[in-house]
Amino acid sequence: MSSTNVSTAPPGATPYGTLPPAATPSARKPMSLPRLREMHAQGEKITMLTAYDATFAAVADAAGVECILVGDSLGMVCQGLSSTVGVTLETMRHHTECVARGLRRAHATAWLIGDLPFGSYHESKEQALRSAVVLMQAGAHMVKLEGGGWTTETVRFLVERGIPVCAHLGLTPQTVHALGGYRVQGKTDESAAQLRREAIALQDAGASMMVLEMVPAALSAELTQQLTHCSTIGIGAGQGTAGQVLVLHDMLGMNLGKMPKFVRNFMEGDDNKSASVRGAMEAYVRAVKDGSFPVNATHAW
Repeated sequence: MSSTNVSTAPPGATPYGTLPPAATPSARKPMSLPRLREMHAQGEKITMLTAYDATFAAVADAAGVECILVGDSLGMVCQGLSSTVGVTLETMRHHTECVARGLRRAHATAWLIGDLPFGSYHESKEQALRSAVVLMQAGAHMVKLEGGGWTTETVRFLVERGIPVCAHLGLTPQTVHALGGYRVQGKTDESAAQLRREAIALQDAGASMMVLEMVPAALSAELTQQLTHCSTIGIGAGQGTAGQVLVLHDMLGMNLGKMPKFVRNFMEGDDNKSASVRGAMEAYVRAVKDGSFPVNATHAW
């Protein structure tokens, strides 16, 4: 055999940028609901990013991101859809499995949340349970669903059956057509009061986390103080929440449309001196932890 045909790759190496079979275990303890509650109680900001595949999920975990969200935003950033409405449960199962596989192979510590897509929990509590089981069996630690009011009993039903739930209020992208577009929610006294009622009801139903999207900063800070055992995660909701989340592609400056006001491109600036993906993620974690992101005057309403 010619020497040019002999592989020089080290033992255990894998091609095409995939993760090695046995990465070095992380020194950090795995994230859990008690740990997340402890962070909230102590005022330590919680960091969350979306991820849709094994490699980016493992890199985010290595960068110190505590929560990975397999968001139905993949419909827009990965599939090129105009909204999240077209994302199916089977698509979410596939991507949740990919992310979970990457985290396991990297001995990662992140808390993994899977989005229940449009139409997968709207019919009944029983339908929501069946859909949640699909994502939990795919590797999710928690499921997320959008909206308040009618979802309260669904949340209670899931939590009573041992499924941790993250709620989502404010701008709810799955109902973007009913909302009339991607608009700030809770701006009027009436809509703010409704948000407060729905948030408290979801907490009382057992939701452990709650994404607040495009909610005025003052209102989200108020809700964060009121929700003593439900950690708020803001996106376009100011710096007063218990944590922050961004879509991965947005914070890397990779956007097919107009960059939302609440986003910062972490591939740019002195805080990411290496100008690498992992460097950008680490800069994001530092900025959320030290309170330099988001800036209410720039990223919130």
